Amino acid sequence: MTGEAYPKELGEFLKVCRAQLSPRTVGLPESGAPRRVPGLRREEVAHLVGISTHAYARLEQGRTPVTGSVLAELARVLRLDDTQRDHLFELTASGTSEPRRRPVQRVHPQLRRILDELNTTAALVLGRRLDILAWNPLAAALLTDFGEVPAGKRNYARLMFTDPAFRSLCLDWRTNARTCVAHLRMEAARYPGDPGLAALVGELSVADAYFRQWWAGRQMSGRRMGTKRLRHPIVGDLTLDWDSLTSTADPTQKLVIATADPGTPSHDGLLLLASWTAEPHPPAPDAAL
Repeated sequence: MTGEAYPKELGEFLKVCRAQLSPRTVGLPESGAPRRVPGLRREEVAHLVGISTHAYARLEQGRTPVTGSVLAELARVLRLDDTQRDHLFELTASGTSEPRRRPVQRVHPQLRRILDELNTTAALVLGRRLDILAWNPLAAALLTDFGEVPAGKRNYARLMFTDPAFRSLCLDWRTNARTCVAHLRMEAARYPGDPGLAALVGELSVADAYFRQWWAGRQMSGRRMGTKRLRHPIVGDLTLDWDSLTSTADPTQKLVIATADPGTPSHDGLLLLASWTAEPHPPAPDAAL
């Protein structure tokens, strides 16, 4: 990202937030005259927060320091939920971060060992920007052959938005895709100087209209667990419970696992895939030799 990433991100976020509110919803009278912009005007937000229009304009441009009390009042006026409020504070706190290229991330050895032990559970490790750092054979059989994806393109969000087969696999594609966007938005707030993230967002914005629309939105909650429905080309429809566990050694890495209730068709489908991915046992030595 460039040095302007912070004010640009903050300004876009505030504009989207005020565009989704009307004067009536915040207790202001409506004149009935046509409005040049949707939602609240800058001067209306400034009035409700208790600062000058000039001060608010500079804040929206990322050109002025802001106190915690003003941010708290701004979050109240814009009716932000807890996740959106945290995002606002992270954006303003990270404004002084210098852009820097981050080193290539490698899966933590302990997470690698856990993956190797999971034979009947689909699991993968996601890192920064939802990069896919590692996976077990069942995850590849369930989702896609990650080994066939070039290492530099091995990203969960990129697959979700640009791979037609991956997209058709997800019966709840919109929900899953919006969760990806929310994760990337939170990443952008934490690391505004990450050029790799800026490149990914730019690529997906060009590639997919839904991504452009949702990236401009105000949804911020990224679920860490939930149920996903897949339509697998071999074992049919599956309903799987997904959960993510954060590594204590490296909090930017998460072990994502998929399970199903024993005795259900989805569990049987996972077991069938697991049997196909199991490594064959070496032949027993001939006793006559």
